[in-house]
Amino acid sequence: MSGLLSFFRASPEKPAGVFNPQRFRQLRWQTFLAMTLAYVTFYVCRLSFTVAKSALVDLGISPSELGMIGSALFFSYAIGKLVNGFLADHANVVRFMSLGLLLSAGMNLMMGMTTNAMLLTIFWGINGWAQSMGVGPCAVSLARWYGTKERGTFYSIWSTAHNIGEAVTYMVIAAVIAGYGWHMGYLSTAALGAAGVAIMLLLMRDSPQSCGFPSIHEISHEPMEEEEAKSSILKNQLLALRNPALWTLALASAFMYIDRYGVNSWGIFFLQQGKGYTTVEASAIIGVNAIAGIVGTILAGILSDRFFARNRSIMAGFISLLNTGGFALMLWSPHSYYADILSMVIFGATIGALTCFLGGLLAVDISSRKAAGAALGTIGIVSYAGAGLGEFLTGIIIDKTSVIENGKKLYDFHTLSLFWVAAGLVSALLCFVTAVMVARRHASEHRTLLSS
Repeated sequence: MSGLLSFFRASPEKPAGVFNPQRFRQLRWQTFLAMTLAYVTFYVCRLSFTVAKSALVDLGISPSELGMIGSALFFSYAIGKLVNGFLADHANVVRFMSLGLLLSAGMNLMMGMTTNAMLLTIFWGINGWAQSMGVGPCAVSLARWYGTKERGTFYSIWSTAHNIGEAVTYMVIAAVIAGYGWHMGYLSTAALGAAGVAIMLLLMRDSPQSCGFPSIHEISHEPMEEEEAKSSILKNQLLALRNPALWTLALASAFMYIDRYGVNSWGIFFLQQGKGYTTVEASAIIGVNAIAGIVGTILAGILSDRFFARNRSIMAGFISLLNTGGFALMLWSPHSYYADILSMVIFGATIGALTCFLGGLLAVDISSRKAAGAALGTIGIVSYAGAGLGEFLTGIIIDKTSVIENGKKLYDFHTLSLFWVAAGLVSALLCFVTAVMVARRHASEHRTLLSS
């Protein structure tokens, strides 16, 4: 047991030699790119079930059972993200993350071997735990390799892995399922996951210290606060949990995740059943959301570093309002391919930024650097509890509002649309509440500095 724990413990520091800036930049870029590419495959392994839903409905699985299967991932992911976030602060992130992706790929392989709803729920629940072993190590790696003045930009670039993974899922995996069946879709997903594991093990590095460099704080000349420097990792993690802004931010993220996974999990189904698109057409429209998110995420990160570095929650609130407007356009506009594309451009660009901000960057901003994984884990358990509840309620609402006419089931999405739009508005409100709390804390710190 002790041997297993030591295997996952953070790599020991190597004696620092003469600092070689060129070698440092090479290893940092190598680690960053490997981590980002691997996280793309994490996301494909998370969303494969989404594009297989219509095929599973045709095989007799009900929307309520689909909701149960989908919520199993969210609830296990939520708990796992908290636990594994705390562990990631102490861990060798390369080994920890690789094990999670390997397990996730294995569960996708198992998903392609059965249509039993209970077994699918178990496999997808295990996949949720495996998925939770990915994001925490990424946040910790970014905190280990990048200083405060760079973090917003590089965090936003890394966050595009979400969007690239979604695009690969909606375009490539959906095309595989349409052409070769849902079994091959899951098999292709598992193969991509295995490739991601190989990339991490070959190219990713745990920390600058594990490569013989000084810590990022010494390299970037950013002194740690005295309390943070003297306190243990565990104490910094516990201090992060006492920050009320972390909890309002977590709730804002939870409501945002209801809408995010409303599109990711049910967008294709909505466009097929509510607007009459084919699987490939619906997947292409939803895929636009993922592509637009790449541009939106990077721009938001760069702009926030320039204009809102001390309080990104203000920017997040306005982005959230725009995001809700884009979602409402898709839900309530008449059948129009171009209007639906436009709605996904707006939604995608803004949801990418919100996933970056609410899903992690803001939590790292307002917490100790030694508690990046713990802060992200706290946001994660609340966010995915919201996503899981939203997934479950969505399945129930769809079932309860559907009717049978001439032997065919017809779906009425009016009630569901109101639920989704309300969630977006609540998220925006909580972003502004968080911004006020952060501003008050900064004002208090400023007064303390002046009086000392």
